[in-house]
Amino acid sequence: MAEKVLMKGNEAIAEAAIRAGCRHYFGYPITPQTELAAYMAKRMPKIGGVFLQAESEVAAINMVYGVASTGKRVMTSSSSPGVSLKQEGISYIAGSDLPALIVNVQRGGPGLGGIQPSQSDYYQATKGGGHGDYHLIVLTPASVQEMADLTSLAFDLADKYRMPSMLLADGTMGQMMEPVILPEEHVNRIDKPWAVTGTQMQRKHNIINSLYLVPEELERTNFERYERYAQIEKEEVRYESYMMDDAEYCLVAFGIAARVSKNAVVALRAKGVKAGLIRPITVWPFPKAPIAEAAKHVKAFVSVELSMGQMIDDIRLAQNCEKPVVLCNRAGGMIPDPAQIIAAVEALKGGND
Repeated sequence: MAEKVLMKGNEAIAEAAIRAGCRHYFGYPITPQTELAAYMAKRMPKIGGVFLQAESEVAAINMVYGVASTGKRVMTSSSSPGVSLKQEGISYIAGSDLPALIVNVQRGGPGLGGIQPSQSDYYQATKGGGHGDYHLIVLTPASVQEMADLTSLAFDLADKYRMPSMLLADGTMGQMMEPVILPEEHVNRIDKPWAVTGTQMQRKHNIINSLYLVPEELERTNFERYERYAQIEKEEVRYESYMMDDAEYCLVAFGIAARVSKNAVVALRAKGVKAGLIRPITVWPFPKAPIAEAAKHVKAFVSVELSMGQMIDDIRLAQNCEKPVVLCNRAGGMIPDPAQIIAAVEALKGGND
């Protein structure tokens, strides 16, 4: 059996990326993800990889664009304001249909905000933070083990669908230390005939580009891309269902909020309140079907968030607003505790009695 090692979440992401075949990292230090960049700075030179601290986040994401064009596994990481600076480059990468991994270990905002944990980049991650019509595959870990496992998965999905993926973690996940079993070294080797690798006069030139001056061509490209997105929504939704079989109240939460919510569910059950939890592991694609199914038997939903309420909109839409959805939240770097969540459910229960 593989040995467990004690690691910070940020370090687990970095080591998992290396084991997934990533040999190119471009980034810029910002709290609370700096340990990830520091880990890469130590490890990459020892394994023949490339670590480069760019002069800015804008430079870093465009270096990712360049390496992604060659078909190599490449990543960058940052925290909220830094990811905002990367949005133009992310849009270019999506518009060029390139696989890459972007890690966002979120801090409070808007603006520089603070350095404490947050989940207020949900809209930015799931609704396309840059310009144009596009999506990222967005994975949300709730443990250090998942920080490692979902990093590996993010690379595989990016390659499979030829699009960028994002690991969307809150600052708590990045700074938390837990035992983790690191994934085996592997590379999901998918043929990449589109890559810019040099022709050796054996084939036509490959051109990586997101510019379409003929509007009909751009429209056709966008429609084709959204056919791929529809396939992802059918095949790649991931979530955890906890005590939902007979639940009358459904909590929905991801990341650290989900861990707190699970404790709240156990406490509510001890009080005789039939609560359950749906934890999105992918927030794009969002687990619409499980939410819609839950709406058939629950009385209400509670969206537990480290924001002013962003995921709550997707919960409402997933079940066509058939059942009420209330927000239980903290913001600015604060984290809700089980007592706050319990109180929110008991207030709903009181209104339904």
